[in-house]
Amino acid sequence: MQSAFLQDLMHVLDWIGTFVFALSGGLLGIQKRFDLFGVLFLSFVVAVVGGMMRDVLIGAVPPVAITDIRYFAIAMVGGLATFYWYPKVASLQRQILLFDAVGLSLFAVTGAQKAIDHGINPLMAAILGMLSGIGGGMTRDVLAGNIPFVRRGDLYALAALAGGAIVSIGMMLGVHPTYPMLLGAAVCIFLRLMAIYHGWRAPVARWSGDKEK
Repeated sequence: MQSAFLQDLMHVLDWIGTFVFALSGGLLGIQKRFDLFGVLFLSFVVAVVGGMMRDVLIGAVPPVAITDIRYFAIAMVGGLATFYWYPKVASLQRQILLFDAVGLSLFAVTGAQKAIDHGINPLMAAILGMLSGIGGGMTRDVLAGNIPFVRRGDLYALAALAGGAIVSIGMMLGVHPTYPMLLGAAVCIFLRLMAIYHGWRAPVARWSGDKEK
């Protein structure tokens, strides 16, 4: 069992990740020339849909993003901040990528741990942790008419999967959840930073037609 302090800390970190994801959704909405409703809707989708997918799949219904109004409020604040202060927020896009890496890592490890707590096997728990982190972004890209980022070879889904896998491995080894969660988050952040600053990408299949381009 996690201590009350750790549970409270994870809630706070979860809210921070929700806010940062809402900012990223709002930025894309403005770049696509969406109106205020569209920007707020996209912010909400990015911020909470991944966690909602996970909760539905593991039977934790209704999802916490629906029962806890704070998630909705945080997503709306992020969307409004982006809409009304777009130039300032856009100028911080590099920093938002860094915070996004933190948010991704937190959602991945807490998502995997929540799946484990609901009796899901370690392999699927790692995958559900990944889904928690990337589900909102995938839905955002589809709604905005973009190619989902998980198909571009970027180290995003793989980073989240690595974080969730470490949590699952820790569970199988009987390690207290705190340590694999911290390690999993650190590995996820590291992989994202390498992708952002050094262009690390997942392997992409090559075919003869590539030579003609």
